[in-house]
Amino acid sequence: MIWNRPMETMPREALSTLQLERLQKTVERVYHNVPAYREKMQAASVSPQDIRTLEDLKRLPFTYKQDLRDNYPYGLFAAPMKEIVRVHASSGTTGNPTVVGYTRRDIDNWSELTARTLSCAGANADSVVQIGYGYGLFTGGLGVHYGAEKIGATVVPISGGNTKRQIKLMQDFGTSILACTPSYALYLAETIAEMGIPREQLKLTAGIFGAEPWTEEMRRELEQRLQILAIDIYGLSEVMGPGVASECSMKKGLHIFEDHFIPEIIDPESGEPLPYGEQGELVFTSLTKEGFPVIRYRTRDISVLYEEPCECGRSHVRMGKVSGRTDDMVIIRGVNVFPSQVESVLLNLGLTEPHYLLVIDREGLLDTLEVWVEVSDKVFSDKVRTLEKVERKIQRELESLLGVTAKVKLVEPKTIERSEGKAKRVIDRRKRSS
Repeated sequence: MIWNRPMETMPREALSTLQLERLQKTVERVYHNVPAYREKMQAASVSPQDIRTLEDLKRLPFTYKQDLRDNYPYGLFAAPMKEIVRVHASSGTTGNPTVVGYTRRDIDNWSELTARTLSCAGANADSVVQIGYGYGLFTGGLGVHYGAEKIGATVVPISGGNTKRQIKLMQDFGTSILACTPSYALYLAETIAEMGIPREQLKLTAGIFGAEPWTEEMRRELEQRLQILAIDIYGLSEVMGPGVASECSMKKGLHIFEDHFIPEIIDPESGEPLPYGEQGELVFTSLTKEGFPVIRYRTRDISVLYEEPCECGRSHVRMGKVSGRTDDMVIIRGVNVFPSQVESVLLNLGLTEPHYLLVIDREGLLDTLEVWVEVSDKVFSDKVRTLEKVERKIQRELESLLGVTAKVKLVEPKTIERSEGKAKRVIDRRKRSS
């Protein structure tokens, strides 16, 4: 289902014309209203008049998360406070939080974009959308909420947590669309099975899952356990929140809503743009945001862009599933390792539960990697020889994929902490000992 067919299927030439017009207005806006942007542009010897084509975008300097923190709280706002109707913020665990502001038009556009996202999962006015993303300062809950209301769906705004209550409401309210993180969806699926609830008592048809990287293997697991269509969605608060990109029912990449954002893929080391099909760091420029526009914002997310047309009819560029982040990537003995690679191995083998933890330490001058993996009660109660066989098989597969030796430790069910939001996958003890 396509929510806004004229925009989402717009011919590429017309879309490029619209993007350039909106880009020029955005650059003018930040240059004249945001001193920090003006200073960066002047330092790069570029002015709004220099942006004559979309190719000129690469002349503009990058924006980093540190820029947001350095200008806390409102230094990057491009609208006066009397026009800002809402602020959201990230958790400031490593300094000031990143604060974003929205005008009334920004909120309307955000609702439009999350309506498109929900429509990609088949949501309509008859749907019951249960939102398990956090509300409050986190953008996830409210972003999806207003999109669901825009399409006329019934909203169940339960937020995260209260797992058994979530499941009861699914049964009682006839929830058809679930919105939460994939790791929490997996926990819900486990709990539904433990409670012995027959699948026919649930009316779930689809889930829109985001806020953390997840693999195709995780998708298969969720679709099998919950018997739903599992759709990957993408967004980040600095750029908008949910509603930046979404898979369609083809599940062959996430359509980026290019009438509102220009995506780039760059080499994370050199900052040079990369061609379609090459993996690198995602960079976004917003085209319609009034309160908090961003110019070439470095997301730290690792992905790839595809320009080939999609069978669904949407014309907008697609991005691949985020495989990790440049800042959650861990380097072990010179090898880049992403948690999603470990997840892929475990789910492909099918010998364990899909709950794991990477524990990285240092012995002398050598980095060590230990992977904790949960197994079912049945496997855990098997003979020691059986457990050792499973450990060795996982170890061989990990070494083959990662190019680094990992010790595998099988742990009993429920050992690894469950998450109601983003799952914690890495414990790096090297930071304590260095």
